[in-house]
Amino acid sequence: MAFYDSLVEYHPKTMEPIPSLAESWEPSKDGTEYTFYLRKGATFSNGEPITAKDFVYTFRRGLSPELAAQNAYLAYYIKYGEAYNSGKLFVKKPDGTFVLEKDVNTESKGAAPEAEKSATRTIEPGVPVEKPLETEEIAESGDTTVAETEFHKYINEPERLTVPADEKSQKALFEKNPKIKAAVESGELVPIKGEDIGVEAINDYTFRMKLIQPAPFFIGLLGHQFFRVVHQGTIEKFGKDWTKPENIVTSGAFELAAHNPYDEVIAVKNPNYWDAANVRLERIEFYPLEEATTMMNLYKSGAIDATYNHTVPAGWKDIVKQYKDEYLNFPEVSIEYYTIAVNKPPMDDVEIRRAFSLAVNREALITFRKSASLPLINFTPDGAFPKYEEVRERVYDELLKKEGITREEWQAQTFNAKRACGLFEEAGYKIREKKPDGRCIIETDKSVKGYFPVEEVNILYNTSESNKAVAEFIQAQWKQNLGLTLPLNNQEWKTFLKVRKEVDYKGFGRAGWVGDYIDPFTFLNLFYGKNNDSSTGWHKPEYDKMLDSANKELDPTKRFEMLAAAEFFMIRDQPVIPFLTAETNWIKKPYVKGMYPNPGTLHPWKFVYIEHDPNK
Repeated sequence: MAFYDSLVEYHPKTMEPIPSLAESWEPSKDGTEYTFYLRKGATFSNGEPITAKDFVYTFRRGLSPELAAQNAYLAYYIKYGEAYNSGKLFVKKPDGTFVLEKDVNTESKGAAPEAEKSATRTIEPGVPVEKPLETEEIAESGDTTVAETEFHKYINEPERLTVPADEKSQKALFEKNPKIKAAVESGELVPIKGEDIGVEAINDYTFRMKLIQPAPFFIGLLGHQFFRVVHQGTIEKFGKDWTKPENIVTSGAFELAAHNPYDEVIAVKNPNYWDAANVRLERIEFYPLEEATTMMNLYKSGAIDATYNHTVPAGWKDIVKQYKDEYLNFPEVSIEYYTIAVNKPPMDDVEIRRAFSLAVNREALITFRKSASLPLINFTPDGAFPKYEEVRERVYDELLKKEGITREEWQAQTFNAKRACGLFEEAGYKIREKKPDGRCIIETDKSVKGYFPVEEVNILYNTSESNKAVAEFIQAQWKQNLGLTLPLNNQEWKTFLKVRKEVDYKGFGRAGWVGDYIDPFTFLNLFYGKNNDSSTGWHKPEYDKMLDSANKELDPTKRFEMLAAAEFFMIRDQPVIPFLTAETNWIKKPYVKGMYPNPGTLHPWKFVYIEHDPNK
């Protein structure tokens, strides 16, 4: 956020995308293509101009299998991005053409859409084009002419078939689809290269990007560090040493003056930055401190001006909260929840899944953890997406009314032991004892008709003291409120991830998710597709259709309405138990301006400044 710039920057308060190295951009009518008009005069810190070719290099490098970037998946919406990053192959026919996905598709999906027809067209940046110009109508107008190119024709052709490179994966694919096997055996396997992915420099200041599907949130995603432009010459010259202070060339508001590992990082203002006139800090010192108490003591003594997120210890919160111009707390795009293996009895019963959710007191969990958190019953974090949440409340009111559920009943999902016991009873399980406060003891004796098979429901978590403590708390909640003692199952990290991903567990699995971008889709997408990332076994084609329809909608309010309906549909089926939304929980001096609490706890440092005059 200090050293590198991108096509867009985050707004310091809302984290919505605002123009940066791209002065403007334009989506295609179907939302699968974006054309960016770059800012002329923008340079790297060494004075060399930043052009569209630099973005092409940055995106290709980020997706290269050799780099193995941790966040490469963020660019999988770019056409052939995932295939390139995964080392997949095209299949070339003997006649020189390539096998297409539709050639081997065993599912009938109707005719594939034609490749988008386009010709050279004259565009005024920021002004929508009603229709493509026909070839006869072409008229050049300086640098704003967007030309049809051979690459553009290629990238808009129907999707090519891609196959994995390793024999084991190929064999599994061939067994599943004999058409692919026949195509591979009669053709030639061609490695997918960086030049094949959907990014193009039309000219020095026009950059075009092709996506695999409409993704209205993608513009906001471009502010992520993965997409920030890097200097090709420096990386190629210095290799692994390109980030050393004496070598590094930056594109952002600051340059790297010093980097002492485990001690400090010093940034100084970049005089060649395109917006240097509005950058007010001359120097920033970052200290990689691990102990929150140490950080707070340094803050109290005046040695540091601000801390980062999740740094105010529980023992300090009541004191710090008094200083409203210093303590900054805001809902984050971060949640904690338990997954549910929905296809294994007894958790294949949605009413039982709902009952377990109702039997956890979320407020008590937050108190136990001593964490800066908010109770959660939806899957998207409350408070992190204010505009979406406003729409969601309205949509939920309509959907709840249709189901005969009051708003009070819905909000009571944060904890309702009486209703949880009632759901077990309605599902046919025997209640051994009902308590005056609404709690109950559910029968677990196998010799009694209607017993609950408690041995078939475990709590899976990865080994750590904090995870164990939370698992034991949840276990105690279910024992206290339902009379059920569920076995705990802890596993080391790699085993845990494999077991949870393959849904090779019974009952519940610990989980958390931090959004990659500021849009509810970053959460709802976990449940999209047959082989989704929810680790629950839950898949509903109608849910997929709801998300597809939402992402084809370019009107933000209508899109949010569709996403809210999809979220309601999913959470009513309860494939997960949401527990809490994390909060930012950090502190800064009153004279530090331009740093705001935001859902991603990301600070565009170009907007930060010092002002000691309280009247300003």
